[in-house]
Amino acid sequence: MDTPKPCEITQLLVAWGQGDREALETLAPLVQQELHRMAARYIAGERPGHVLQATALVNEAFLRLIDWKNVKWNDRAHFFGMAAQMMRRILVDFARARYREKRGGAAIQVSLSAAMNAPDESGVEIVALDDALKDLEHLDPRQSRVVELRFFGGLGLEETAEVLNVSVGTVRRDWSLAQAWLYRELSRKEKQS
Repeated sequence: MDTPKPCEITQLLVAWGQGDREALETLAPLVQQELHRMAARYIAGERPGHVLQATALVNEAFLRLIDWKNVKWNDRAHFFGMAAQMMRRILVDFARARYREKRGGAAIQVSLSAAMNAPDESGVEIVALDDALKDLEHLDPRQSRVVELRFFGGLGLEETAEVLNVSVGTVRRDWSLAQAWLYRELSRKEKQS
């Protein structure tokens, strides 16, 4: 299958948002590969043999996204940004349930850089990062969203800038500041536990 052009996906998203079911049928296979890449990135941070697989994560996120009524998708980046947010929620809910069930809620704290640089190690904890991102969101919502789009969504600087409607330089600064803040917070919380 040829790689679809961003404008083609945007046109299909707009048509789907206007109620065109055929547009959704055409769109689904076009975005499947990108959603699977995003999901694989999420799942890579989990322990080997993790019950939730990338395909299941894609399917769950896509089902939730197509259930939304009257969505006005701005463009491809907007769609993938929302998909990233949906996958983050699914993974965090899954991780929280797993820890409640197996460990009585005791989550391991790790730094953002450790989570990003150790995709094949078991025990990378999405819950700790999610909690820290919620704290960051209170201080700077845009920085929190930049981390969500870049780390969880795998979006590049340009795509993140497009989703947030800011310059690439702003995304670069927010990304750098957010990483430093998250590293400090996660390190501080790790020392407290």
